[in-house]
Amino acid sequence: MSYIVAVRALCEFTAKAGDLDLRFTPSPSAQEGMAGHALVASRRNAEYLAELPLAGDYKQLHVRGRADGYDPTLNRLEEVKTYRGDLARMPDNHRALHWAQAKVYGWLLCQARGLAEVDVALVYFDIHSQKETVLVERCSADALRDFFETHCERFLQWAVQELAHRAERDRALEALRFPHADFRSGQRELAEAVYKAASTGCCLMAQAPTGIGKTLGTLFPLLKAAPRQGLDRLFFLAAKTPGRQLALDAARLLEANAPGLPLRVLELTARDKACEHPDKACHGESCPLAQGFYDRLPAARRAALERVWLDRDSVREVALEHAVCPYYLAQELARWADLQVGDYNYYFDVSALLHGLTQANQWRVGVLVDEAHNLLERARRMYSAELDQAGFDTLRREAPASLKKPLERINRTWRELSKDDDTPYQALPTLPGKFIASLQSAITDITNHFGEHPTQVHGALLDFYFEAMHFCRMADTFDSHTLFDIRRRPGTRGRSLSTLCLRNLVPAPYLQPRFAATRSTVLFSATLSPRHFHGDLLGLPENTPWVDVQSPFSAGQLAVRVVGSISTRFQHRTASLEPIAELMARQFEERPGNYLAFFSSFDYLQQTLERFAARFPHIPLWTQSRRMDEPARQAFLERFVEGGQGIGFAVLGGAFGEGIDLPGDRLIGAFVATLGLPQLNPVNEQIRQRMDQLFGAGYDYTYLYPGLQKVVQAAGRVIRTREDRGVLYLIDDRFARREVMRLLPGWWKVERSDSHESAAIRLGE
Repeated sequence: MSYIVAVRALCEFTAKAGDLDLRFTPSPSAQEGMAGHALVASRRNAEYLAELPLAGDYKQLHVRGRADGYDPTLNRLEEVKTYRGDLARMPDNHRALHWAQAKVYGWLLCQARGLAEVDVALVYFDIHSQKETVLVERCSADALRDFFETHCERFLQWAVQELAHRAERDRALEALRFPHADFRSGQRELAEAVYKAASTGCCLMAQAPTGIGKTLGTLFPLLKAAPRQGLDRLFFLAAKTPGRQLALDAARLLEANAPGLPLRVLELTARDKACEHPDKACHGESCPLAQGFYDRLPAARRAALERVWLDRDSVREVALEHAVCPYYLAQELARWADLQVGDYNYYFDVSALLHGLTQANQWRVGVLVDEAHNLLERARRMYSAELDQAGFDTLRREAPASLKKPLERINRTWRELSKDDDTPYQALPTLPGKFIASLQSAITDITNHFGEHPTQVHGALLDFYFEAMHFCRMADTFDSHTLFDIRRRPGTRGRSLSTLCLRNLVPAPYLQPRFAATRSTVLFSATLSPRHFHGDLLGLPENTPWVDVQSPFSAGQLAVRVVGSISTRFQHRTASLEPIAELMARQFEERPGNYLAFFSSFDYLQQTLERFAARFPHIPLWTQSRRMDEPARQAFLERFVEGGQGIGFAVLGGAFGEGIDLPGDRLIGAFVATLGLPQLNPVNEQIRQRMDQLFGAGYDYTYLYPGLQKVVQAAGRVIRTREDRGVLYLIDDRFARREVMRLLPGWWKVERSDSHESAAIRLGE
């Protein structure tokens, strides 16, 4: 059995040395890089061979890749690198890595074509000046073969170890058993669907109710499918920390049931949470954990992978033992871990780590997307860009003298966007070409400034630089899936200030290649209805099957009561406060215990809370507040104790509307005083119009479906196990409408409950 390794991966393993150095080296975007490579190739003669596939073997290694170009008339192999800024500032260890890649390709070329020698060239292409800097070295085939074999030999011991690990891992996964005596109701159906999707190589949308064990019900079958389907890596992606923790817990359970399971499980942690020295810069002259990073990395990598279990604490412990950065050690371990648990952004974002590794190494991967109803809004944010004028004005006044002119050009073109229109909101059908051009020009000037003044790479100028680059990057892909709008507000001296936004509405064009790069992607959630809504907006393949797992819960477990004579519409809210307070108090008196009450906004929540507290002061209350930190959220949840009594007030769609588990009598009921519909405002109305144009269902795609998903998610907090019993009040007359009722879970038995219309009562006396 041979070990397949990409040329780049081989060289990064064997040729990197010295410090971790992340001082400002402004790199081109992927699109700019591809365009630069294409331009270099277009300048060559007709015989030039671009993107030349090459491969070769050394003992158990099979090395493969695509050389950027070969000119047979000059007998010159080229490795093209695009860059920004001052080439002289490129760290030496980066240049050494580039030469290593070029020379490995040089040998593979000599071997394939029977060449005695070849010119090996590094071509550095400046994407702004479009000038090439070419470094050439004449190499004999014998010298290149020795170079190739030396690097292969360095990697070989690791490759043999990895082959043994893969074989042992696959044997263990084939023998893996479900960790419980039996599947929960519905869990087997989910697991079979996931296994079939991985086996047939398709994506899957799985709607499965809360409480059946979706995490284990998806992770176990994908692990079982891995050996037969030749899966190299598995990614478990979640929107929030609780989802990632559930995945780690499930992996721990499988490990406990199969002692010695050789499955490398890696938790990917955000940089700001993993950094040991947030006051230091990421280079060897500043941070001790960056100094000599690549020299100490082999020992740290070996020690980490011997542990197999690589959660945040384990990675940190190994990193500090070997004096390397925990965050960048985890980034390195991502190349070698079998199961990786992280946020959506690690695979779906613009420059996602796991997607990049998958492409570079041609991995065969399986992806699990937890609580997948969140992916739409998260992806929209990933592929949107925004610039605010107030911050820019401050930056412009404080900018270095050399940048005054380019920033003033931006200011002029920005102000022109408002000179004829001071309306608060405006959506434009096309991009403002002059503004984008001024932004692109300023990016070049700021790049040069940073190259000349490396100690000034920080603060507001750096933030604006990254925001501007992202804005231009998204502008390059502007189409019907994106909205360009301007939001204006009063400023000082009689002028308005604006915020410019490239607002992605349909992330499908960006996500489709991500789905295509996997063997199978499984999106699962309790709220994926209606099917076409998610399929259209996320860009799932047309052949994506759908499974709606039957709920293990019975209608008798949850009393669902629609209160149809109360309106929670904005104009009726004041009138709704008293009847909602009385309804909640009556239910509490009938069955004391812990309840959650959800409202559409903090203002509505606060108004109801004040009315309730004044009328029923004997009932304990606690409330969600704006911008709660982690300890405050935990304190809120800790009020829901077994045998406790009281009502927690929360905002629908917030931190407590999903992803929390309060089984038994820790929570016995919920009140949902809203349909959850997004706010009616100019932005959402523009989205509605675009959804109408694209899908013919503007109101449903913009308001109804997203709103009802939040309601069903919040309701799912009440019944968590087959032993739970509870009550759910849906407070608004619109819940009784047919188009709303059909979006509620099928196992609910809904009844009308308008008893609040009776005479006012005095409770607790």
